Formats: sequence, C-alpha cells, structure tokens
Amino acid sequence: QSLVRVVFHDRRLQYSEQQQLEGWRWSRPGDRILDIDIPLSMGILEPQIHPTLLNTVEFLWDPSRRTSVFVQVHCISTEFTLRKNGGEKGVPFRIQIDTFGAGGKADPPEHLHSASCLVKVFKPKGADRKQRTEREKVEKQPAAEREKFQPPYESTVLAEVG
Repeated sequence: QSLVRVVFHDRRLQYSEQQQLEGWRWSRPGDRILDIDIPLSMGILEPQIHPTLLNTVEFLWDPSRRTSVFVQVHCISTEFTLRKNGGEKGVPFRIQIDTFGAGGKADPPEHLHSASCLVKVFKPKGADRKQRTEREKVEKQPAAEREKFQPPYESTVLAEVG
C-alpha cells in the first residue's frame, strides 16, 4: 500500500500546513489538491481518495508487477504565497510517497519506504516563462556551476527520505 501526499517543503509553512489547507478548502469548495490520473496509471489497485485529506491519495500495488502512478496537483504554488508587488515566486511543494507492507490482523502495517521530490506548480503560461528564465539563468553560469544542477528526466525522480 502506498500513500501519496503533497506537502509544503518549507519548514515555516509546515508549521501552519493544516491552517493553509483549510484556507484553500474554504476558497475552493469541493476541489481536491491531489488526485490519481487513473487512465494514465498502470498496475495500481483500489485507488482511494480521502474526503477530508485533500492532499492525500492511496492505492494498493503488487511489487512483482510493473507499476506507475500519475498524479494531478490541482493547486498552484502561488496560491500559498503572500501577495507582493510584482512577480510571485511560488512556494515549493514536496510530493511524498510512503509505502507500507501488509500488517497482520493485530499488527499495524510495516513502513517499508519513503521517497519524495520537490515540485513547483504553475499555470501553463507561467510555467513556460518560469522554466525559460531558470534555464537562461543556468546557461549564464560557468560550466563548473552548471554541473551542480540535476539533468532533466522524462519522469519524476524521487529521492529516498531518511
């Protein structure tokens, strides 16, 4: 069983996460922050959404079979920033996946693995502009500095959470 959540990356927002999510729920009644894109996903069983946990989805899967999950994030990073004059940077989110083994009848499920990645979500035009300016900023860096950046990947790469 895996649990996928969108959480705040910045520690200062983690302290007020519940209030931030309640504010979002109030301003967007009936909407969810996170969903599983079922048609694109493969090998997942019993996908579940929690009516009260707008930022969480869960599903079962068989580790011996090829599995992929596509998620949809329905909020943008600038929805949680303080409004400032000019452009808004947007807050970074973290997509975190926690995987548990089947527990016994009296035992809780065993935590097997956690992984996450940093994401920022923008509207399509804003995302194109943001990617272009960040790419230009990196291209201006000396070669030694450019090597510090992660290369692009076709799919999201998650780092193990310790």
